Amino acid sequence: MIKFRAWIKTGIVTCNYVKPMTIQQMIHSKKSTFSLEQLNDLVDFEQFTGLKDANGKEIYEGDIVEVTSQYWGMLGNIYEVKFEQGAFYVKYGLLSEISPSISVIGNVHTNPELLEEDK
Repeated sequence: MIKFRAWIKTGIVTCNYVKPMTIQQMIHSKKSTFSLEQLNDLVDFEQFTGLKDANGKEIYEGDIVEVTSQYWGMLGNIYEVKFEQGAFYVKYGLLSEISPSISVIGNVHTNPELLEEDK
């Protein structure tokens, strides 16, 4: 099952987290239904990667993760989880290869300052 979480867009900021659910549940959970195009204009969708971090927490696109294992030679580095060209990844590799060695420490909506430290 493909699962998403969502952040409702309000002006120039994004807030009001919507719990993870399927697109069908999102579309039909309101009193009136929305087309996917309308919903996309109102909401930032982030897809579940199908993976969990070192602590068993689900990892979503837009999460900010910290490398917690020296094995990868990137201990303490912080990255954003992204989806491009059909794969979830962090700056230096596929997420599926390093997911047991990372911890979710935030997301781009509520903790953008975590990524600013990496610049």
